[in-house]
Amino acid sequence: MSMQNSHLVYTTDSGKVQQDKAPAARSVSADGVVRIHRETKGRKGKGVSIIVGLDLDPKALKALCTTLKKKCGCGGAVKNGTLEIQTDDREKLKGLLESAGYMAKIAGG
Repeated sequence: MSMQNSHLVYTTDSGKVQQDKAPAARSVSADGVVRIHRETKGRKGKGVSIIVGLDLDPKALKALCTTLKKKCGCGGAVKNGTLEIQTDDREKLKGLLESAGYMAKIAGG
């Protein structure tokens, strides 16, 4: 039995059992371009804009998400290192990201 990939269920050792914490996920693009995708899958036809390629720590991602939500007048969240903004207006998001100093592209159709 390999102890490398097993999950600890019970231990007789004294003290607290330490779980390995995985680092927070980041979506980093290889070319440094921030891409704005549109997605409707699993949202009952409602479109959201997914922003990937930002190499920011979780606090900075949350701050940027808050700023974009306020300027677009919509909701959103940070999930797995990407931003989900509840709007279909990708042109406006592209302009806001470019004014913040990012090179942004609209991806998909």
